Amino acid sequence: MGDGLDTSVSEDPSIIVDIADEAWRGSGLSDIEDLVGEAVLAALRSEGRDGAVEVGVRLTDDQDIRALNRDWRGLDKPTNVLAFATDEETGFAGAPVPLGDVVVAFETCRTEARDEGKMLADHLRHLVVHGTLHLLGHDHEDAAEADIMEATERRILAGMGVPDPYAETEAA
Repeated sequence: MGDGLDTSVSEDPSIIVDIADEAWRGSGLSDIEDLVGEAVLAALRSEGRDGAVEVGVRLTDDQDIRALNRDWRGLDKPTNVLAFATDEETGFAGAPVPLGDVVVAFETCRTEARDEGKMLADHLRHLVVHGTLHLLGHDHEDAAEADIMEATERRILAGMGVPDPYAETEAA
């Protein structure tokens, strides 16, 4: 006998995309929410975390990310991507575990893509994968960590049909 409430719990990730800067909508990228969601999901699956988790992605501008970078990292300049992992698993039983938020700045992402000869969609996918891996505990504070994280990114992106994002930079 039910009381009319759906008490089933989804085992799928919840990916919330917030397009805070309209420049993203005018960027020529179609289905941007799907593009971002696929990148998050690919990173989660690569780490075996594609169950009941929640990730937020905010697509913003350089001004917003500069303020976040200043306030949280002490660096008063824009950056391409920031990740804010949750400190502990919060919520209630059966709810998705919030992993945190990824923030990407439009102007920096677009400029880097243009300067590096990359498709904007591919560079956005890379930054979202990179940020999601940070939420899952990856880092690049030293050379060994950076090698592991970059190899993981390459593998995930290759599975999405995205060219190696480090190929050009390393050859230079």
